[in-house]
Amino acid sequence: MLLNWTVMILYNYFSAMFIGPGYVPLGWTPEKSQDCMYLQYCKVCQSYKAPRSHHCRKCNRCVMKMDHHCPWINNCCGYQNHASFTLFLLLAPLGCIHASFIFVMTMYTQLYNRLSSVKFTFNLYIYIFQSNPLALGTTIAVGMLFIIQMKVILTNKTSIESWIEEKAKDRIQYYQTGETFIFPYDTGSKWKNFKQVFTWSGIPEGDGLDWPVRDGCHQYSLTVIDLQ
Repeated sequence: MLLNWTVMILYNYFSAMFIGPGYVPLGWTPEKSQDCMYLQYCKVCQSYKAPRSHHCRKCNRCVMKMDHHCPWINNCCGYQNHASFTLFLLLAPLGCIHASFIFVMTMYTQLYNRLSSVKFTFNLYIYIFQSNPLALGTTIAVGMLFIIQMKVILTNKTSIESWIEEKAKDRIQYYQTGETFIFPYDTGSKWKNFKQVFTWSGIPEGDGLDWPVRDGCHQYSLTVIDLQ
């Protein structure tokens, strides 16, 4: 089981690292030239920023459905690797919990027989004061990141889009415009939102450039809000 945890954790970790988030093609423009008015132009990539994409200064590219740049994988988390990154955040704490459980039970069963052993006492010290707190800290820290990622995935958002939504709602409240903010990419179903990221094939839905939107919204609804 420990070997299985290790393989799955490393597989998803390296998948998130090497597959990458997917980048907007250099020189990309929307099919309809009049849609350019809704988009920002990236001077570095010499192309327009597609809906839900943002330019990453560290990657020096416009990233499709960018969530954030992660120093752990030395890459961005976005359209293509969001599922692998989230699975890594799930499996790492589960592996730590399983390892801690095995170590605790091993120590418990051997405690009375080997407590007088100097070597065992040293190993017990290493586990109690170093290994177990490290596993517990990893479980809490990475587990919290997993919860945050699942929260945005189930609403079909990214961390950046959550910030844009908060900014839009604050502006509506401040100016008392009476508008009702509707997030355009939320399908209204958590299961459908989940399936846009997690698929059996491992390839997320869509092409990373065009996205299904709710009734009353269009492809550039959120982009227009971000430009305000």
